[in-house]
Amino acid sequence: MFLFIALSLALCFIVQMASPLPSLLIMPFIIYIGTFLAIASILGVVFKKGSATIWHDLFSSSTLLAWFAYWHSLFNEGSPMFFFFPLYFVFLAAFIEMRALGQRPHIDDMSLKQMRTFANNNIVQPWIIMVGVLVSLQLPQHFLLYPVMMTLLLIRFALSRYLGRS
Repeated sequence: MFLFIALSLALCFIVQMASPLPSLLIMPFIIYIGTFLAIASILGVVFKKGSATIWHDLFSSSTLLAWFAYWHSLFNEGSPMFFFFPLYFVFLAAFIEMRALGQRPHIDDMSLKQMRTFANNNIVQPWIIMVGVLVSLQLPQHFLLYPVMMTLLLIRFALSRYLGRS
């Protein structure tokens, strides 16, 4: 998730600096590119082509760009959510990266079995949550739905990474 973390940090700095770069990020083709990459990432996860980590990172990064480009024109200039949501994503993704990659304590077999059962449940499949993230982009009147869905996706990603290493 290093691309997502770097992009979120860059977005925090871009929003806080007085530069013309935000006007470049709100162009309509950014929305189209972000949506296309997000859909390609969903297909990559569904058909299990390549690394799931790369697909999650690409999906998260592309939806972040699409979110900024689409929502920036709908809200007031200087709205704090364009700084705080990416900053929240940086801290959450960095925490997940440290926990998923770092040493993990020994977990008993019953808990591991329950975690695998939960991960194999159809409702918490990564592609379903990814579709939910894309739907949340279309609902700017529910402005907290996008960060909530991204949080669920990051938690599901952490579960996948944790179970993949066990």
